[in-house]
Amino acid sequence: MDTRELLTALVGFDTVSRHSNLALIDFVERYLAKHRVPAQRIANTDGSKANLLARIGPAVEGGVVLSGHTDVVPVDGQPWSSAPFSLTDIGDGRLYARGSCDMKGFIACALAQVPRWRALDLRRPIYLAFSYDEEIGCLGAPSMIERLMADEPRPAAVIIGEPTLMQPVVAQKGITTLRTTVTGRESHSSQVNQGVSAIHVAARLITRIEEIMAELVAEGAVENVFNVPHSSLHVGRIEGGTAINIMARECHFEWEIRHLPNDGFEAVYQRFAQYADALQATLRERAPEVSIVTEKLVETVPALADRDNAPALSLCRALLDDANTDTGGVAYATEGGQFQRVGLPTVICGPGSIAQAHQPDEYIEIRELEAGDRFMRRLGERLAG
Repeated sequence: MDTRELLTALVGFDTVSRHSNLALIDFVERYLAKHRVPAQRIANTDGSKANLLARIGPAVEGGVVLSGHTDVVPVDGQPWSSAPFSLTDIGDGRLYARGSCDMKGFIACALAQVPRWRALDLRRPIYLAFSYDEEIGCLGAPSMIERLMADEPRPAAVIIGEPTLMQPVVAQKGITTLRTTVTGRESHSSQVNQGVSAIHVAARLITRIEEIMAELVAEGAVENVFNVPHSSLHVGRIEGGTAINIMARECHFEWEIRHLPNDGFEAVYQRFAQYADALQATLRERAPEVSIVTEKLVETVPALADRDNAPALSLCRALLDDANTDTGGVAYATEGGQFQRVGLPTVICGPGSIAQAHQPDEYIEIRELEAGDRFMRRLGERLAG
């Protein structure tokens, strides 16, 4: 199967994160088995989803990990012009489908080279590391990375195949998603001195969240490698209250911190926590039941810092059409920081543009797939040399 045929098959599996990815994993396992490549599953706790880890080549140090996630974001409510889980070619040089760009195109490019890699006398291995639930917090990769580090000789480089237009990316922000729940005291809205509105308290906290961003910029906590050069804080959802004439007893909002590698989550979050604790203490002087509780929705996805990545970066540049291509940073989260955390040199580089990811009529340009194919072919030749 060539890259396009494989991409057609891969996007045909509805692997939206709320669904299982096992049908896709079954397909990839069968494909690898046909080419005599053993693979191991690393399942989640209830067995409904799985990572897949495979090695082509000898069990020696110095291999290269090609990492990609198998899940995609939902299509609900998006105005698609074609069936989102069917690869569509309308003759404009683009292939349309959910996941075509983010990031089944990269997976297809890698899988298409497996027969060629098997025919080569690889001196160092190529690892395929395909994860689940990246889109909802990079939940699958940690167990796969743990298995890789425990069972295999140490790799020399990791390439995360997120869509970067085949330009190496050396840094990404980390992300933590949070829910803050405010409990106030109900009263009739005409008696504002008797109650504490949870909604009003939440509004003060949200205002503080915006202020923190401004403080960070004023203090010079800026990294210009990112198009948003500071840690960003954003509230995405808020809900509270029961009626317009009742001071709200409860309000909760969901928010995120996308932190710079040099900031870290805790340093940014503590600014909010200190304000919340002081506000809670003040309000409890007249309403002891008031509380402000913040919890993580998922564990922090670590940032990828531009450090200790020379082996991965030099390898990428050697495989690209333009060896002098600029490096950069991205504001979105990937599994790159999780690989870096265990000491593996890591960069992000893959076909397609992040501008198309998560959009209706998501597409990947055919020329980007062709560039991905050349990258993968050169990788095999380099590791066989």
